[in-house]
Amino acid sequence: MKKYRKLVIAVIIALIFIGTFVFLWQKSQPKEIVYSEFTPAMNEVKKTTIITGKIEPRNEVNIKPQISGIITQLMKEPGQYVQQGEVIAKVKVIPDMGQLSSAEARVRLADINLQQAKVDFEREKNLFDQKLVSADEYDKVKKALNQAKEEVLAAQDALQVVRDGVSKSNASASSTLVRSTISGVILDIPVKVGNSVILSNTFNDGTTIASVANMNDLIFRGNIDETEVGQLVNGMPMKITIGALQDLKFDAFLEYISPKATESNGANQFEIKAAVKVAKEDKLRSGYSANAEIVLDQVTKALTIPESAIEFSGDSTFVYVVKDVKGQKEYERRQVVTGLSDGVNIEVKKGLTAKEKVRGPEVVADNKED
Repeated sequence: MKKYRKLVIAVIIALIFIGTFVFLWQKSQPKEIVYSEFTPAMNEVKKTTIITGKIEPRNEVNIKPQISGIITQLMKEPGQYVQQGEVIAKVKVIPDMGQLSSAEARVRLADINLQQAKVDFEREKNLFDQKLVSADEYDKVKKALNQAKEEVLAAQDALQVVRDGVSKSNASASSTLVRSTISGVILDIPVKVGNSVILSNTFNDGTTIASVANMNDLIFRGNIDETEVGQLVNGMPMKITIGALQDLKFDAFLEYISPKATESNGANQFEIKAAVKVAKEDKLRSGYSANAEIVLDQVTKALTIPESAIEFSGDSTFVYVVKDVKGQKEYERRQVVTGLSDGVNIEVKKGLTAKEKVRGPEVVADNKED
């Protein structure tokens, strides 16, 4: 019985030894390399680039007051449509004391001159009625009286404008009423009732009461790298995708390429602008982030293979053509002339036919542990 047990143990040890040896021998054997294979096909190849930017109105106008003062009333809100000449806000004038004093002094002086002109006219009229002075002298004095009256009216108007911002003679075109200079949508009203505002002059740009733009005339503004700007020409079509409106795409046409580069993160960028076609029912907002896709180059009928099947060596390109030699598969390295690439497929201009197959990358089997 003991001999039988020893024999069984010896057999088990031998089987384990033989199994281990066979396993290690199989592992040490070189595995057959399997490659993917591709057949050339006729396709359209496009080289495109994506430009990031934003949507904005072509012309955005800042509406500024004609006088300095305090906002007393806002007639409009952002988002509303406004016609040219329509009132957006009202301003109460805070007169400048120096200008006010000068205007009051001008009124007093005009009154004095008018009183003297009346006295001179009455004296001259009596002499003219007695035929003691000529008609020419009488007309001069009468003219001086009329000029004095006009100067009083002008001085009073000037005083009212300085003090109140409006006079009786120009009430319809009051400078206290801030009017839109164009028709469009109000994008922003950065002031509130009670805010002080100043008019534009030599020393400052003035306070912006509202920003107004025509939202039916929009452009895409973005930047393109210097390596691609040389392939752009005015009039090129573009497809605009807006981040907030993923389901919508808009046609656009390139209309401006900056002649000067600006540096951004160490790279030279050129600004571009494109006119965006927008339907009336499309409600776009100023400042939307957007991407523009431009086709830089394309070939409509090209013999193509996956770019992964190309071997690049210096300035030359090669493929491995599949050959059947005496029933054995072999690969012939062959130089080819390539053309346009879209990053996935590449055009083969010379060195390959549509009936041949080329070798692709090695097929890597997934190693799964049970």
